[in-house]
Amino acid sequence: MLSDSDLQALIAYRPQHPVLSLYLDLDPSAGSADFHRLQLRQLLKGFEDRAAEDVEAVERFMDHEYDWSGRSLAVFSCTADDYFRSFALAVPLRSRARWVDRPYVKPLADLLDRYGNYGVALVDKQGARLFHFHLGELQEQEGTLGQEIRHTKRGGGSQVQGRRGGSTGQTRYSEDIADRNLKEAAQFAVGFFGDNHVRRVLIGGTDANVARFNALLPKKWQSLVVGSFPIEMTAGHAQVLEKAEEIARRAEDDREQRLVEIVITAAAKGREGVVELDGTLAAINAGKVQTLIVSEGYRAPGYHCRGCGYLTAQPLAECPFCGSKFTEIEDAVELAVRKVMEEGGEVEVVHGSPLLDRAGRIGGQLRY
Repeated sequence: MLSDSDLQALIAYRPQHPVLSLYLDLDPSAGSADFHRLQLRQLLKGFEDRAAEDVEAVERFMDHEYDWSGRSLAVFSCTADDYFRSFALAVPLRSRARWVDRPYVKPLADLLDRYGNYGVALVDKQGARLFHFHLGELQEQEGTLGQEIRHTKRGGGSQVQGRRGGSTGQTRYSEDIADRNLKEAAQFAVGFFGDNHVRRVLIGGTDANVARFNALLPKKWQSLVVGSFPIEMTAGHAQVLEKAEEIARRAEDDREQRLVEIVITAAAKGREGVVELDGTLAAINAGKVQTLIVSEGYRAPGYHCRGCGYLTAQPLAECPFCGSKFTEIEDAVELAVRKVMEEGGEVEVVHGSPLLDRAGRIGGQLRY
């Protein structure tokens, strides 16, 4: 199972030779194992001459070690450095292969951003069921139940309004129990989400219970709530996962579009934003980019300084900062993603944004 630390390790890896990075879509709905084997052979065909040992390592792994489970697979091989890593994934990834000087990590960054570490709380007046989903798989679940809420039949107790036995008193008593139960559930959820490093929260239940539970969460966790949905407390894992992924995906799409608007507006005003490849690379070189936004699938050639690491889309004779020569690279966008993440910034791979496409398919929110 891929984790944030796995991604950081891939980013930190400094190979002495090129790395073959392979992403393979294994969704059963797309075809049988034989279909996916054929797809694999087609992907590797273009690398058989220049990366023969890595192609052989991948084929050996697929034939003898991989169990063909999951919906996608990521593999990184550099046999010259005795390096091989693989990650079976429960969420889909588009098939592709790269042979470049570092592991090709942009798809994994996107995957962790969209499907990584989210918590789900199903709540009612008696308690909560809590789930931690990561990359399409249930990682952990717990639950808490408070005091049972009992309802008396109409006319079954004292009819004096305001007394505990009367209808108003009984209702208030039941609501007090519900409030106490939800408060305990919220406290329990905070510990559960913190222990599991949850980055976003979804709440399931009736509108009233969701609102009450949300109000009882600390502001830090309220800010991580990205959506809610109606669901029964007794819902099965598959139903919870399906509903949660749907709501989370919709919320993530909305958040990405808002971020695109913020960056483009800031860039137009000459403030904390930049768009288009040249300007964005210049801001990255200066260490100014806090959040990089990139249209899904965007690639562009560029030039990388052998001395100081300066990155540009322009074919310069020598580096203006250290005087070293440039190396032409197939994908400057991938290296931009890596540099931002190495410096502690964030990367948002944006799906289906005509607004960003018109602005050059790349941009950044600046630190200052």
